Amino acid sequence: MQIAEGALPEGRMATSGRLVFVDVAYHPNSSITEITERTGFPQSLVSTAVARLREMGLLESGPDPRDRRRTLVHTSPALKAVQERLGPVPIDDLLARALAPEDRAELAKVVAALELLSRLLTPEGMSDDPEPPPPRDRNSSPHDPGPTNN
Repeated sequence: MQIAEGALPEGRMATSGRLVFVDVAYHPNSSITEITERTGFPQSLVSTAVARLREMGLLESGPDPRDRRRTLVHTSPALKAVQERLGPVPIDDLLARALAPEDRAELAKVVAALELLSRLLTPEGMSDDPEPPPPRDRNSSPHDPGPTNN
């Protein structure tokens, strides 16, 4: 989410527009109706936000190949280039600055709790895979696949 929000120019988008952007980043190829249902915003607000984000070059939209009456929205190639340039962003330092925990053990607990929430609440974590991924090494990136058995 941080990379997605970081791609937006400061001060040029209302919070609702930022949330629409983040929703599309997490749910590419969504219809306006689907974005409306997930965000709880009125359809007119979502449509306006998508139009502004398209003008900014951050989102693209096109007809659904299965139902040409529907419009599907996804992030633009420009955002993908930004994501590739920035790479994975470790959250540990951001949390340390934002929360100012008393010690490293407390920070480790916060990171572990957030990783658990991420596994449980993201689409990847909601799969039927019975075995959760192993906890990551504190020195690795949050997107690092972890140790391999070679």
